[in-house]
Amino acid sequence: MQITFLGTSSGVPTRSRNVSSVALRLPQRAELWLFDCGEGTQHQLLRSELKMSQLSRIFITHLHGDHIFGLMGLLASCGLAGNVEKVDIYGPPGLNDYIHAASRYSHTHFSYPIKVHTVRPGVIYEDKEFTVTCGLLHHRITAFGYRVAEKDRAGRFDVEKAQALQIPSGPIYGQLKRGETVTLADGRVINGQELCGPTEIGRKIAYCTDTIYCEGAVELAQDVDILIHEATFAHQDADMAFQRLHSTTTMAAQTALAAAAHKLIMTHFSPRYAPGNTVDLKDLLKEARAIFPRTEMAYDFMTYDVPRRRENN
Repeated sequence: MQITFLGTSSGVPTRSRNVSSVALRLPQRAELWLFDCGEGTQHQLLRSELKMSQLSRIFITHLHGDHIFGLMGLLASCGLAGNVEKVDIYGPPGLNDYIHAASRYSHTHFSYPIKVHTVRPGVIYEDKEFTVTCGLLHHRITAFGYRVAEKDRAGRFDVEKAQALQIPSGPIYGQLKRGETVTLADGRVINGQELCGPTEIGRKIAYCTDTIYCEGAVELAQDVDILIHEATFAHQDADMAFQRLHSTTTMAAQTALAAAAHKLIMTHFSPRYAPGNTVDLKDLLKEARAIFPRTEMAYDFMTYDVPRRRENN
């Protein structure tokens, strides 16, 4: 799992930061998932090392322009390129109407299937490897955060040890790889867990924007490896954050702390904290780290490989 930040500014783009979009690359299945799609996201994708042809799912948090204005352009380009098989789009009520209206008025016709899923809190997608859930955040309009959880996998199966025990190969190996207990033809009982390495704990990430501090974000971020959380304002501008229902750096850090997240990556910064101003982004990082030391600040095209945790048997 690799995260790439395609846009880290709030509201409007700047010379160095585009508006909101985060890509999650799943190399083991050659898929690319996108979280939000602000204006210019397709340009950011082209400038990155990501493959647009692998795009399969898009998750939209809410319908403010800096999170969706790039959606139609990206979808249209995918159709013209002719290399996207299908795209599933998840988001709040009204997203399907927005896409259909934009398609109708721009006379855009997609050459590949698009399915829009209107989400509600709970599990919105699941397969053999991943579960995606969403939860309500607290913003001026309906907004959802997302949690992606990779399922645990059995540790590496020790074939040499199995052969040394003279366990016949075949379907039995499959059972033992899954950690099952098997009775052999000679009466021996073999515990598959003793032939497997440490369990590979599934990685977990949460994406929470736009929101003020809320329990919904804390719940989504429980024990995640990476919490991606908006930090639009500095702590000194908390009054403005409450008025606009956005987070300060300290709110993002408090969310990570309350959720026992392993790492916080802040994004969605107000352009007001540009270099040379009284308060700049370095100050925002210090504020967050005072509460949650394992904090980083995202920047456009920053990539992060989500590490895997192991459980000792």
